[in-house]
Amino acid sequence: MARGPDGKGAAPGYSLAEQMFNPDSAADLGAQFAMLPGFDTARFLHAALPRFAGQGIHDRLGILADALQDQLPADFPAMADALEATMPPPLDPSRSDDDFGRFIHAVYGVLAARHGMEHPDRALDLLHAATRRFSMEYALRPFLNRHPDFVMHRLETWVEDPHYHVRRLVSEGTRPRLPWGMGLHLDPLRPLPLLDRLADDPTRFVTRSVANHLNDLSKRHPEAVLARLRSWADGAQPPKERDWIARHALRTAIKRGEPEALALLGYSSDLALGATLDLPDSLRIGGRLAIRATIRADIAAPVLVDYRLRFHRPRGPAEKVFKLKTARLVPGAPLVLEKNHLMKGDATTFRLYPGPHAVILQVNGRDVATRDFLLRD
Repeated sequence: MARGPDGKGAAPGYSLAEQMFNPDSAADLGAQFAMLPGFDTARFLHAALPRFAGQGIHDRLGILADALQDQLPADFPAMADALEATMPPPLDPSRSDDDFGRFIHAVYGVLAARHGMEHPDRALDLLHAATRRFSMEYALRPFLNRHPDFVMHRLETWVEDPHYHVRRLVSEGTRPRLPWGMGLHLDPLRPLPLLDRLADDPTRFVTRSVANHLNDLSKRHPEAVLARLRSWADGAQPPKERDWIARHALRTAIKRGEPEALALLGYSSDLALGATLDLPDSLRIGGRLAIRATIRADIAAPVLVDYRLRFHRPRGPAEKVFKLKTARLVPGAPLVLEKNHLMKGDATTFRLYPGPHAVILQVNGRDVATRDFLLRD
């Protein structure tokens, strides 16, 4: 189950906020700050821990920032010096992915955004140091809104930084639709020259961010995304990674069945084929819907097969796309695909209602077969 940074939406008995921010992690943070002259770790913990109960991730971060700033210099440049002095060693720059650091170190970004807005040069130095311990994309965005030209100039130097966490921040911090992040006033096309310089980055941590950035952009500027991906085709990136970036960047466009996006990935949207779709006439909520799709063609061709579920809703139907298979059609050999889709009745994010539903089979972005079924209590 997806969870936002507030820790909500978790499975019963599980708290992401509690996992990330608890007495042990707060004590670790307090121990880092204990090296500052006069810093009282017991006072810090006493100020923070009683306020954690019932709070999500963002709130707990704010509580930690409150308790720290009470014992830090009020003058921001001096505060920034103190914060940098307490930072743990940087994350291993020799790694290329899945090295996120500890969420508790996001507090450096909270304090930078809170107190450093009138000192953008020093604040960005602080974020440059902090992002090598934990990603600072949420903290960067307020500075982009207040000082766009200054920040963009700094990002032009960060794309060449030797540490891949800094390079990733260039892409992640400027994403048009960063999940749970502050909205940006920046022209969404303005960061594209920065992405050009990151497109051949050797680390998946960076290229995943670039692809996510383009996927965000594709929702309003699909033509700009396609043009960029075409321009990167002759870059230094190995073909396998270049293909992965394109597929990840176009995943929303593919779900929408956009012909140009499909064509860029090698799929024909007007492929001549036949398809049938089989499933039960009815099913109870909580059961598994047995889906069987058969696809035939007279020529060999790659296919991207998805299905959409059309849900009955009191205020009108809703649809959601699900991946089924990436395959290759062979003449005379029908492609048979099967899937048991759990019609989960107790999901916290999407409630099911009894009534008429449908499955729509989609091949290379085109609807090729539809079957209705009744969902019962």
